Amino acid sequence: MKLHGFLIGQTETLLAEVLKFTGPADAATSRFFRAHPKLGHGERGVIAEAVFAVLRRKMEFSHLAESGSGSPARRLTLLGLMQTAGRSALRQHVSDAEWAWLEHVAKIDPASLPLRVRTNLPDWIHQALGQRFDAEALAQFAAAVNYPAPLDLRVNLQKATREQVLDALRIAGIEAGETPFAPNGVRVVGKPALTRLPIFQDGLIEVQDEGSQLLCSLVAPRRGEMIVDFCAGAGGKTLALGAAMRSTGRLYAFDVSEKRLAKLKPRLARSGLSNVNPVLIDSEHDAKIKRLAGKIDRVLVDAPCSGLGTLRRNPDLKWRQTRDSIEELAPKQASILASAARLVKAGGRLVYATCSVLEAENEAIVTQFLAAHPDFVLVPASQVLAEQRIGLDTGDYLSLWPHRHATDGFFAAVLERRPKPAAKAAGKPAPEPAAGNQAEAAGQAAGPTAQESAGPAADQA
Repeated sequence: MKLHGFLIGQTETLLAEVLKFTGPADAATSRFFRAHPKLGHGERGVIAEAVFAVLRRKMEFSHLAESGSGSPARRLTLLGLMQTAGRSALRQHVSDAEWAWLEHVAKIDPASLPLRVRTNLPDWIHQALGQRFDAEALAQFAAAVNYPAPLDLRVNLQKATREQVLDALRIAGIEAGETPFAPNGVRVVGKPALTRLPIFQDGLIEVQDEGSQLLCSLVAPRRGEMIVDFCAGAGGKTLALGAAMRSTGRLYAFDVSEKRLAKLKPRLARSGLSNVNPVLIDSEHDAKIKRLAGKIDRVLVDAPCSGLGTLRRNPDLKWRQTRDSIEELAPKQASILASAARLVKAGGRLVYATCSVLEAENEAIVTQFLAAHPDFVLVPASQVLAEQRIGLDTGDYLSLWPHRHATDGFFAAVLERRPKPAAKAAGKPAPEPAAGNQAEAAGQAAGPTAQESAGPAADQA
């Protein structure tokens, strides 16, 4: 795609809007393209890539843009385009002064820049990660999130094997290979237009980061079980869980956003799954949730979080999130985890996960939960993965990092509710339920609700 003056101007216009940080950069980009329908696919790619390059390296580019002439927005735009399209592509579309400045910038050794500028991380994130990593590892993390994420796919085992999908991609002229850890994952080279392929349209593949696939491996669902995806969103993990269940049992997909659940419907139709029940809830305290208390085999909580593990995809988050916003998230995360725990039957499993890399959203939440819920125990994530022949050992927790595992940053903890103690010897009367539990006991004796008895068809209606 060749650059031209109009394209550079459009890039500058979008960048100025995105840098206001009034909302997600991807949403602002989508609105911009809807307002400019005449922009072709290639032109949109050039604009978006340059804007996101500036977001990834905003601190570094802002430092470099202190020199030169023209508006700061223009200079940032040129740096973004130089990063993505190459300096030579700009030669015919910039002034002699701008070209001289770009040549000057290109000769600057990045290692000569101040450390804070090189990492392209706000001070508060740098400090938080500095408590987890030494200087070298922190620099590696910062460098890794300055580049776009690869395109990962999950093979729908209901319809195909990984080998069949790789063959189909090869026939289509698309280079791809197996993901290093996820057993059903495929990593694609570049950003091909997959939605036009029959394997996408027929539901043989879904776009899903390898790290996200591994979270589902920690849930390890079995055929015929009752499973809950507590914060389902658009349903990527829901579909992975449903396929692992071989479309048996019952899988509830809870979310507070009707818009997000609506995005699940076409994906669900392509998948061929019949065991998924999308359920709109008003909060983690919804009565629809309470009816399932103590009945669920496995619950996945992909909690709302800062998203700082997804900086390769959403680089604006490091400029939009703050220390205060993280502190506001923690009580909500703890509340959601506690509510989800009530669903888990004795001996059942609860997986708490985030796409954050901050201890305050991860280990701290789990530690607090275990202190308040002695009936739950931590199961080493490495053990759960080893049982599935996945050779990835990150210790008690699953901790994935872009610079170590080439995935988004993910955290997960596997928690299990202790089994009920063995029944007492015959002849001893069972204790009566406490007064506060009599209504609940009566409700359980009466059997499932009408909605539960009706099964998936009623839930989908």
